[in-house]
Amino acid sequence: MKYFLILLTSLLIFTGCSSKKYFEVDDTLGDYETNITSLDDNILSFNKDGATLENGEVITKRGVSDFKLPEGFEFINISDNIIISTNYLGKVLLNKSEIDFKTGVVAATLKNDILAIVFMDNSISLYNTKTKKILMKEYYSKSLANDTRIANPYFMGNLILFPTLDGKIIVVNARTNKVIRTIVVDADGKFNNIIFLNVVNDSLIAATTNKIVSVGAGAVNLKKYSIRDIISHDNDIYIATIDGQIIKTDISLNVQNRRKYKYAKFYALAYGNSLYALESQGYLINISNDFNTEKIYNFSFDQEDKVIAIGNTFYLNNEYFTVK
Repeated sequence: MKYFLILLTSLLIFTGCSSKKYFEVDDTLGDYETNITSLDDNILSFNKDGATLENGEVITKRGVSDFKLPEGFEFINISDNIIISTNYLGKVLLNKSEIDFKTGVVAATLKNDILAIVFMDNSISLYNTKTKKILMKEYYSKSLANDTRIANPYFMGNLILFPTLDGKIIVVNARTNKVIRTIVVDADGKFNNIIFLNVVNDSLIAATTNKIVSVGAGAVNLKKYSIRDIISHDNDIYIATIDGQIIKTDISLNVQNRRKYKYAKFYALAYGNSLYALESQGYLINISNDFNTEKIYNFSFDQEDKVIAIGNTFYLNNEYFTVK
């Protein structure tokens, strides 16, 4: 009986492993021809706005920077030509200028002398870097588990948009420093922090890993997707889903086109002259702007690598390349 149970267990394990499906392509256009540039070190951490290398160098939306962070600090954002970083223990650096807070900071954006902050305890604040005074502080429900791609606050004219760790967008009047609206993107699930926040053609687009919302022209549109990655380009939104779909929507989240890749696991999306998607089994998929055609290239990389895409550039652990 004991040996039967061992055999049965072995068969179940083998069957489980052998039944796992992967994205496969019968024929490709060969290797993707591009100039791959080495980074000075491996990627340590990243968000939607950039990354920190293990040697303290940073990647921003402007590319690889020779600016170096002190040991223990990691990149959060770049705004007003100033690199914002934190040690997650309450200290924030604006380039080399240090600010001390009582709680760890996970997201921040600077405009003029005003620093908009999201703290680890899911509180938000406005801090005047010139007078060194807190202008506003609000507390929200604590979030015990978060996706590492935490979005940064966004200054939109006289409004400041705070992405929270519990799936909300808090709208603050920049003149009065008062909360004027709360937009619930995703009230369910553990990993429901905002991972994407942008304003596209006067419409607010925000997403968690489970939902995406568009707010504009008096209308609120909400869609459910299991999101692997999301980017915007011009007036279009591109979503890669866990079930292998690449979806193109307008700013109201109306689906314009979609393509399905069976068993595909997408790591990141980038946009050159058209859309590119990096797939886990060593493929780079280029989809035409009208979504009618595709080109699939071989592009091998280690699945353990930290991978991000910013604009038209993919960063993979210790190297990067730009798509056409």
